[in-house]
Amino acid sequence: MLCKTLGLQIVEECQHNLRKVYPATYISKQKASEIINKAKELNCDNIVINAEITPGQMKNLQDIAGFEIRILDRTGIIIDIFSIHAKTGEAKSQVSLAKLEYMLPRLTRQWTHLERQMGGTGTRGGPGEKQIEIDRRLIRKDIDKLKKDLIRIQNSRKTQNKHRSAAFQVSLVGYTNAGKSSLMNVLTNSDVYVKNELFATLDSTTKKLELNVNKTSVISDTVGFIQKLPHELVASFRSTLSDIKDSDLILKVVDSSYSNIDMHIMTIEDTIKSIECDKIETCFVFNKIDLISTKRLKTLMNRFPGSIFTSALKKIGHENLISNISTLASKDFIDKTFKIKYSDLSIIDYIYKNLDVYMRKDTSEYIKISAKGPKSIFNKIEMLIKT
Repeated sequence: MLCKTLGLQIVEECQHNLRKVYPATYISKQKASEIINKAKELNCDNIVINAEITPGQMKNLQDIAGFEIRILDRTGIIIDIFSIHAKTGEAKSQVSLAKLEYMLPRLTRQWTHLERQMGGTGTRGGPGEKQIEIDRRLIRKDIDKLKKDLIRIQNSRKTQNKHRSAAFQVSLVGYTNAGKSSLMNVLTNSDVYVKNELFATLDSTTKKLELNVNKTSVISDTVGFIQKLPHELVASFRSTLSDIKDSDLILKVVDSSYSNIDMHIMTIEDTIKSIECDKIETCFVFNKIDLISTKRLKTLMNRFPGSIFTSALKKIGHENLISNISTLASKDFIDKTFKIKYSDLSIIDYIYKNLDVYMRKDTSEYIKISAKGPKSIFNKIEMLIKT
C-alpha cells in the first residue's frame, strides 16, 4: 500500500525469514546479491525494503546494487509520500525537516559520482569528501532554520488554542486511511479533502461541531498514524500532534473492515502514549461498518462495549456519535433557576444563547427560567443580574 500510494508499480515481492540482522547489510550479502540480481533481470528501478535500515546498511546495499537500481527503505518511502501530500506551509516545513534529518547521515552514497571531479591533492579523507562536508553544512543550516520556523508556528498554535479554551475540543485520531476526514465531513457538513490513500491529510483541520446541547464545540482532524512511524516524522509533526493535548475528548477511529484490527488499535494507543495524551478521555469509533458482515459487527460490539459504530460513506451512526459527544460535553452542566426582571431582557437573550432552557414561566413581576449549562455561564449571569 505504501508503494502504491507513492506511485510505484510492484513487479515482484520477496519474503525473507530474517533470523538475525546483519550489521553491515541488514540481510546477508548472499541474499542481498540474490535479490539484486533478480531485480536486474526484471529491469526494476528500485528495491524497497519494508524495514528501517541504517545509513551504513543502505550504503553497503547500494554498493552491491550499483547505479542501476536504487535501494529504498520503509522510512524513505513514507517521507516521500509525506512530501507529495504536504500542502500548507507548516506541513511542508515539517516534511522538509524530516527529509533533511533522514538524508544527513546518508549523504556519503549520494556523492559517489563526484569522485572523478574531486580527486587530487588537498582533498583530505578521499575523493568527494570536500563536497560532502559542504553539503552537510548546508543541510545543517537548513535544519536549524526549519526548527526555528516550526517553533514560531507552534507558538502561534498555542495562541489559537487559547481562544478555543472555552469550547469542548474533540480530536479525531486513527490509523491512516481509517476514514477520519470522511467522518469529519459528515459530522460538520464540510468538505475536508478525502481520498482513498495513505496520508491523504497531513494538516490538522479544525471545524465547529454542532452538539445537541448548548455548548460550543470544535473537532480537529489530525495526521494519520501508521505502524513504526519514522521517528524523524514523529519529531517533525510533534507541533501538529500537540493539538491533541488540548482535547477534552479523543475519538479513536478504526477501520472495522481491516483484517488485523488489533495492530491498528495498538498503533493508535502507542502513538497517543508517545505524545503524552493517554490521560485524556477517549472513545473508540469503528468506521466502515458497511464493509463488514453482521456477524463481524456483533463480534466487535461484544469486544468493545461502549464504542460507536459508523459508516461515514453511508452516513450511518453519526447521530449516535453526536449524542455521545453531547453527553460528555455536558457532564459538568449544572441546573439553576433565575428570576429575571422585565427590565433585564438582554440577560434573557444571553441565557437562551448560552444555556439549555427547559422551563420558563412569565409572571406579572418577573420571568422565571430554569436552565442547564456550564457553571462559568451561570456565574456570568449572576454578575449581570446583580449589576
